[in-house]
This record gives sequence, C-alpha cells and structure tokens, in this order.
Amino acid sequence: MKRTLLAAVLALLLGGAQAEPVPSPLSNDDIPRILAFGPWPPPPVRDPSNRVSGQPAAIAWGAALFTDARLARGQALACASCHQPQRGFSDGQPVAQGLERGTRNTSGLMDIGQQRWFGWDGANDNLWAQSLRPLIDPREMGGSLASVATTVREHADLRDGYRRAFGTAPGGDDERVAVDVAKALAAYQETLVSARTPFDDFRDTLQRGDRAGIAAYPLPAQRGLALFLGRGRCYVCHAGPAFSNGEFHDVGVPFFVAKGQVDAGRHAGISGLKASRYNLLGSFNDDATRASATSTRHVVQEHRHFGEFKVPSLRNLAATAPYMHNGSQRTLREVLRHYSELDENRLHADGESILVPLRLTPGETDDLLAFLDSLNPAR
Repeated sequence: MKRTLLAAVLALLLGGAQAEPVPSPLSNDDIPRILAFGPWPPPPVRDPSNRVSGQPAAIAWGAALFTDARLARGQALACASCHQPQRGFSDGQPVAQGLERGTRNTSGLMDIGQQRWFGWDGANDNLWAQSLRPLIDPREMGGSLASVATTVREHADLRDGYRRAFGTAPGGDDERVAVDVAKALAAYQETLVSARTPFDDFRDTLQRGDRAGIAAYPLPAQRGLALFLGRGRCYVCHAGPAFSNGEFHDVGVPFFVAKGQVDAGRHAGISGLKASRYNLLGSFNDDATRASATSTRHVVQEHRHFGEFKVPSLRNLAATAPYMHNGSQRTLREVLRHYSELDENRLHADGESILVPLRLTPGETDDLLAFLDSLNPAR
C-alpha cells in the first residue's frame, strides 16, 4: 500500500481538510495495530484471588513491608533492596543478588498487576504467591513461613498494620499469616503503574485524528515503529498496551547457567506451578468461584517449553537494564544486535518460526532505538 503521512490519511478518513500527502514510513494498515497498544494507563483491576486487593489499608501496609528488612533472615535486606524504585523496581545487575547470587535477572515491577503469569518461568499464577516466594527462598531473603509470621506477631507496628489491612489480629496459623503478608505486598505492587509516554500521546492523537499531535511524533520513532510492525514482526509477541503477550518464547538466548547446569525456563516453571500450594487452584485463593484459576487448570507442559522465558514488557526499558532472563545483554543496542544476528540453530526445531535474523542496518537499529525510547516516560 502506498505510504502516506498518517495525518493526511486521517484527515481524509475523518472528513477533515485536505492535506498534501508527505512520505511516511507508516501506512493505513498500521493504524489498527498502533491503536491496539492502548489506551494507557489501563483501568485498575482488582485481583479476585486476593481479598485485600485494592484496599487502601493493605496497600499502605504493603508499601511499608516492601522496605522492611525485618522480614529477611538476619534483617539483611528488604524487597526494595533488589526492586529499587529509581531502576523501575529492578536492580541494575545481570542476575539477582539476595543472600546468595541467583541465576536470573531481577525483573522490574512496574505494571506487574497487569500480568497473568509471574517470574521468568511463570512458576506462579498470582502476584501474592510470587511475593511470598522470595520471603521464604533461602537464596533470596532466607525466611520461612514461621519466621515471617513470628516477626509480624512480635512487633507492635506490624501487628497494627496487619489488623488495619485484614480487620483482625494475626492468628496462630503461620502459613496463613505469611500468605497474608504476601497479599498485602501484592496489593501495593498492583499500584505500580508506569507513566504515560510520548508513544501514548502519539497513539491517542492518532485515534483522535489530531494532525498536529501526530506530526509531533519524531520521524525516526515512526520509522522504528514501522519496522516493529512490519519486517521485524515484534508486535506478535510484544502485543497490547503492555507491549507483551504475557507468554513464553525461546528467543535464542543460551539457557546454560553453569557447566552441567541448565535453566529449563517455562518447562520447569509449569512443574513448579502445578506443585505449588499457593496456585489459584489451592485453598489460599480468596476467589470462591475459582474462575481466576482457569488458565492454571488448563496449562499443559510440552517439550517446546524447555528454555522458554516470559516476554517482558517494553515499557520503561531505560530504567531496567541489563536485559534478557539472564541479564546477558547490557544495552538495548545489544538486544537489537542479538535479533539482527540471530542464530536460528539455537531455537527449538518446534519453536519460534516467526524469528529470523533481521539483518538490521545501523540506521534501522537507530530507528528502532528511537521507537523504544518513546516507550519511556517523557524526561
């Protein structure tokens, strides 16, 4: 299709004044795909599996717990030690460093309330289970169900916070109290929504047919967006307002952790999900209908899941380097080089047929970087 400036196209579609067409990398066919990336921010959605989701008292207590080192063994670190606000709630390290060094990159927490699966391998199907995991993982915060519950009972401010959030004093069931701590942490994290971006302004002006607003979106970003939607086919996985389909893919990043040690990714994540006491099929789900557990009930482990990892959001990328599940790519330019020079032999034979080496020119790389930069909040 002949490419024209979107402003001129919309002027004609919406019955506006005639405009002289100007060459543009974007076409009429791109319009619905661009509009599908919004609107932003999405409306808040309460998590039915968490009875304190969206409750101000629980959100406030969860925010306090997030920075409280008393929950960790030896009071050595807090959630905020690895999830730092100034880094998009990531830590800037290739792999996480808790009480011990991990094997995966610390994911940012912005917009985490919009997700369906949690963790690089999706081993949790709800945010409160994902929040409980580091509290009781010996490699991360090193606590236990008993130590978390005991800490809450022994400190007056924590007892008061629990009472305000849940309407009762912490009881004698250690597991129940620890899960409630995680539910308060989840209620807080649901409020972490990334700010609007220049792309969002462009998308909304496109929807309105605001020619001046459309023209304000830089041409390099437009060219990068055209690549994203066209030859790159990036939108297939980086879909929707969050720029992620929330699923798992093999993108050719090595999954060897050390000699003789492999990170199985989604394959192992499904095993962990099915075995978890805290999945949405279990007794700690506050959704009596269990409608929230539909995806968990039907998920099937397949051979292709080996070495697959979750598609991350592209929003707020400037704050969350390094990239990939193992933090192996220091910069976005390195990420684009990976896809430009993709080694198809690293992909499963039954894997990602949509992925081919993009063979980007330096100019195309710069354009894609300009588009990705437009997904960061305006500075």
